Amino acid sequence: MRKYLQINLNDQSIETEELEGVAAIRVGRHYIAKTLLERGVAKTDPLGPENPLIFSAGPFAGSNFSNANRISVGCKSPLTGGVKEANSGGTFAFALGQLEISGFTLNGQSDNWVTIYIPKEGDIVFEDASPYIGKGNFEVADMLHEKYGDKVALGICSPVGEYGGLMAGISFTDPEKRPVRIAARGGVGAVMGSKKVKAIIVDRHKMPEFHDRKKYMGSVKQYSQMLDEDPAIDAFRKLGTAMVCDFTNKVGGLPTRNFSAGTIVEPDEGPLKLGGQYIRELNLERGGDTSHACMPGCMIQCSNIYADENGEEICSPLEYETLGLVGSNCGLTDPDHVARLNDVCNDLGIDTIELGATIGVLMEAGEGEFGDHEFMAGVLEDIRDGNERGKIFAQGTTRVGEHFNVARIPAIKKQGISAYDPREIEVTGISMMVTAQGADHTAGNIPTFQCKDKTTEELVAASLDIQEDCAAADSLGLCLFGRSVTNVNQEFIVSALNDAHGTDLPATFMKDLGRETLSMEWQFNKDAGFTEDDDELPQFFYDEILSGKDVAARHHTTEVNTAFRDLIDK
Repeated sequence: MRKYLQINLNDQSIETEELEGVAAIRVGRHYIAKTLLERGVAKTDPLGPENPLIFSAGPFAGSNFSNANRISVGCKSPLTGGVKEANSGGTFAFALGQLEISGFTLNGQSDNWVTIYIPKEGDIVFEDASPYIGKGNFEVADMLHEKYGDKVALGICSPVGEYGGLMAGISFTDPEKRPVRIAARGGVGAVMGSKKVKAIIVDRHKMPEFHDRKKYMGSVKQYSQMLDEDPAIDAFRKLGTAMVCDFTNKVGGLPTRNFSAGTIVEPDEGPLKLGGQYIRELNLERGGDTSHACMPGCMIQCSNIYADENGEEICSPLEYETLGLVGSNCGLTDPDHVARLNDVCNDLGIDTIELGATIGVLMEAGEGEFGDHEFMAGVLEDIRDGNERGKIFAQGTTRVGEHFNVARIPAIKKQGISAYDPREIEVTGISMMVTAQGADHTAGNIPTFQCKDKTTEELVAASLDIQEDCAAADSLGLCLFGRSVTNVNQEFIVSALNDAHGTDLPATFMKDLGRETLSMEWQFNKDAGFTEDDDELPQFFYDEILSGKDVAARHHTTEVNTAFRDLIDK
């Protein structure tokens, strides 16, 4: 049995629902899409009171089931105008699970800025948030921990979310209390800001009850063993997500100087300093931490704590998407520069993918030079100040590109493209085209898939398969980095769900859950007015040959969507 809270901000009342069985399992991304459809949110103002902000924890939350304590946040996106589910690691879902809370929805809008405290005992408390307004996330987290103690998890609306910046995410604390795990994409932080909720504080307590605790704990142990024995997991543990940079640079799919090239360092130019191997060796030499768990119980530990030459922490984490977008896409080659900018982004609670794509467009417009990290730092200070330029920058890639009359804007559905050039890494490109989420690699990313000489139909089939798996994982609070184990052991995961919640779900449950989620998301965007034209890649990907690879984009929305419909109708 799990509780679900409807928090009404207009009058600060709380309604509690009870979820059990499959209702406590179909959560996360699936629950978000279902709720938004049922409420008819597609036509509403995303920054208005009718747009709910949904926080949903997975069915294993609160336990030590590895990589199963992610929090999903969802709403109608003010950035794309479509459905949005953004998820994050950290301690927030873990804390909710320990209170046997499946999630909560923020309904309406508060008249004044508030914090919301969800204690392990007693009633939910609303308090005046004015002491925290305008402050960076690190200071806010310190103040909240000073007030509520160490055994709490925090969810924070950033100063950029306060003024409605569309690259604002919602920041959650990691196990060491840093507010650096961010549900980053789609402007969910701006929606939290529109509701005038500055922070949510949740007590940590104890492991929740499960239907068959003994069998379930056996599954937790067995899953950890599976992860330990998997070579892909071992690579993530040693090199982190930065190792993806070595791969994309080698194959020519690394976004470089506003997606004008796919490689920033050629083999004869020395080591790729943005890559996982170089960063691991450098960080170890400096005394940093190369294996760090972003959430309680995670055995993958692909996060890191990146240190400077004096052994002092610069930021945590330094990950691939930031290295690719804030780094190579803006012409940077030094990980120290990327890390220092990343630390500012963490304090501001903003999406580094959207920021890097936005600054790349600014550099394309001649506002700054590629490789100028001081210019980039100035952009971040403008965003922090919320001055006229900063508020323009904070609206993201598409709106900044249009403001400066830039022709080459790397975005789909007004969301900046992730760090995979779709001309070379085609399946991920197709996933970013058709997902209702906007250009988001997490919707269906298989960068190592051999695409050469494959037909559109073959690549679409691969994309749909991985999209279903990712949607299911996002609906169960599972981190995608466990997929080398999770995706091939779905029957085991379903068995663990049955033991945890007393259900009798079939072995096909995860695939069915993923397909249902995708169908609801596509329907939401259709209701919101999206058409197939919105799925097309930016024209420059079709017109420009990718430097050094002799390839241009070859898959158009009409053929891609026809192939999707044929597969779905089978």
